[in-house]
Amino acid sequence: MFKLKENQTTARTELVAGITTFFTMVYIVIVNPVILSDAGVPFDQVFTATIIAAVIGTLWMAFFANYPIAIAPGMGLNAYFAYSVVGGQQEISYQTAFAAVFIAGVLFIILSLTPFREKLIDSIPESLKHGITAGIGLFIAFIGLRLTKIITAHPTNLVGLGDLHSPSALLALAGLAITLVLMVLRVNGALFFGMIITGLIAFFTNQLSFDQGFVSLPSLPEGLIVANPITALTDVIQHSLYAVVFSFILVTIFDTTGTMIGVANQAGLMKNGKLPRARQALLSDSIATGVGAMFGTSPTTAYIESSSGVAAGGRTGLTSLTVAVLFIVSAFFGPLVGSVSGISAITAPALIIVGSMMMGSIAKIRWDELDEAFPAFITVLSMPLTSSIATGIALGFISYPLLKVFKGKWREVHPLLYVFAVLFFYQLAFLPH
Repeated sequence: MFKLKENQTTARTELVAGITTFFTMVYIVIVNPVILSDAGVPFDQVFTATIIAAVIGTLWMAFFANYPIAIAPGMGLNAYFAYSVVGGQQEISYQTAFAAVFIAGVLFIILSLTPFREKLIDSIPESLKHGITAGIGLFIAFIGLRLTKIITAHPTNLVGLGDLHSPSALLALAGLAITLVLMVLRVNGALFFGMIITGLIAFFTNQLSFDQGFVSLPSLPEGLIVANPITALTDVIQHSLYAVVFSFILVTIFDTTGTMIGVANQAGLMKNGKLPRARQALLSDSIATGVGAMFGTSPTTAYIESSSGVAAGGRTGLTSLTVAVLFIVSAFFGPLVGSVSGISAITAPALIIVGSMMMGSIAKIRWDELDEAFPAFITVLSMPLTSSIATGIALGFISYPLLKVFKGKWREVHPLLYVFAVLFFYQLAFLPH
């Protein structure tokens, strides 16, 4: 089913890769409920809804697309939901906001069933594809450094070196050193074993504890939040949430598209600049977005942390299946998952190392041609600085056709790029983000 031999991998490698991806992204089952609870959604509701959405999207990716890419509710989109949509000037309820997410998911499915999203991937220039991959690498490395306080906020320079004597920084640096040594020695599953060793160090230095126990039953205290599509559509029309639906669709399309290109590039799965089985892969997050909204979570996206599993050798849907199974298990081990995911220094070394590996795509950008180089550069630079993959892609999409027009090469630009340059300019200039 997963064509392991054809993809030059083994079941053991795929399982280790899946475990690695899971532990680098499982923080979402804690962080997502924390953020959405600020919008009034019950924590237990979002915890279970997050897992349901992640399982459905990732299983679709595993069985229909056969890619080692995991799906889960996106960071940034949850903050937009909680603080701009529910907590914004319109003062709408979270139930109404989930109606907007559901309608966005339905429209998203329709778009994914058409050739539109496949054509979008094909239309992205090679320089921007490499820039997206490198930008994601820089972004996830920055996340790893920031979460462990190795890099902290600075009053004048915005960021600066943190306290390297803090327990979190010391644990992360120790884990980074151990994992790098394992990687250099070419130990199979080095990223995963690095996390295990770092976790043991955290436990024996009293940074990791299991005070809340290990097991609890999942629950959905509010049941289905969106049960009637007609009611959801009526809510969107009644509250004029068209801009909200548009923002969810636009950001999610490019978050997922950018991540899939980056991870597929890293895994060597792109064929002649195209992504095979793109439609099946792109359906995964649109279906998960619609289902997730019904149970109570913000839009889903492909996870950049999937690159850690690819770095561990993952090449097929068996990696994604492993992630989905572990998400199901995590539903019954909420306290345990919360304890481990709460120690960012355990997973941060994997993010930093994978980030360095993804930066290799920079070498493939044509730096001697400014009309190719600058859009890639602004994409790479803005992803970590704005904490948004979609914003990085937006700035690249705006600058690329603009420079080509002034250089007299406007015919080289795919028509879709002009369309999205205008849409992205409108979104950045006039819509909340």
